[in-house]
Amino acid sequence: MKKNLWLIVFLCSITGLGVNSHAQEIKKDTVSVGIYITSIHNIDFKQKEYTITFWLWLKYKNKDFDFFKNLEVPQAKTVDKSFSTVDSSGEKVYIQMKLQCVMKDSWRIANFPYDHQGLRLSIENSQYDSRYLVFVPDTVGQHFDPRFTLRGWTIEKCTISTGIKKYETAFGDNTIPVPHTEYSSFIVRLDITRDAAGLFWKIFLGMYIAFLIAYICFYIHTDGMDSRFGLSVGALFAVIGNKYIIDSSLPESTTFTLVDLLHGLTLFFIFVVIAGNAYSLKLISNNKPEKARRFDLITAQIVLLAYVILNIWFISRATKSG
Repeated sequence: MKKNLWLIVFLCSITGLGVNSHAQEIKKDTVSVGIYITSIHNIDFKQKEYTITFWLWLKYKNKDFDFFKNLEVPQAKTVDKSFSTVDSSGEKVYIQMKLQCVMKDSWRIANFPYDHQGLRLSIENSQYDSRYLVFVPDTVGQHFDPRFTLRGWTIEKCTISTGIKKYETAFGDNTIPVPHTEYSSFIVRLDITRDAAGLFWKIFLGMYIAFLIAYICFYIHTDGMDSRFGLSVGALFAVIGNKYIIDSSLPESTTFTLVDLLHGLTLFFIFVVIAGNAYSLKLISNNKPEKARRFDLITAQIVLLAYVILNIWFISRATKSG
């Protein structure tokens, strides 16, 4: 029994030494990484994606990292490498590659079209976690080509940083006591703001014209009540159609957006116009044409003033909050 016990202890000690020596073989190393963005295009709100093209370079000592094979771009739908260079002749491995990625993103549309977006991109090593690999950003020079323009948008700034991304799993490694793994991550954030002046009128012009059509009903003679109601109801359906067209180009949202507010406001005021026409019709039926005319003129001014003020307030609040 004692011999067997000593044998077990001896084997365990050998195994333990083997594990420790293997762990010591791979030491934590830093990876210097830089990026230069050459193009961002195909921003698709409906599909929640955009395409980005950039140069990426990495410098590191440990050749086992092999970023040419182990490079991972989280949140990317597709990753295409068009050019690559690997130089391992010196003390450090130098890799340079050109990538084009179709990235998934979640758009903030609460203030559309006066929206501010943050495009995010990150890279990781798929084989080595933060115990062995730490990213260090290369901050020398520009990180995007100032000559390229993002049509319809203004590029405010490009920020690069590093961090640790935690995965709540051990990926089948039973030696990890806590079931989570941490990977070093290189993060790029590009802040952009939409140039919304032209787009705003393009998408809301039909809605405002529909409101004005309903509004002029107050100035139609009381003999034409049928025309009043016909124009008002037609304007109501025009606003609803305009909203469906805009919603078809935006992702689904559970919050009340600026688009919802302006269309809801317009629908409410068209309803007020229809209610006002109904009251005028009642006055005419009671042989009070002068009172009906005075009611139409006063209500027209109140409706127009309230509608304009509320529109200015909602739009200014959206432009300030971005």
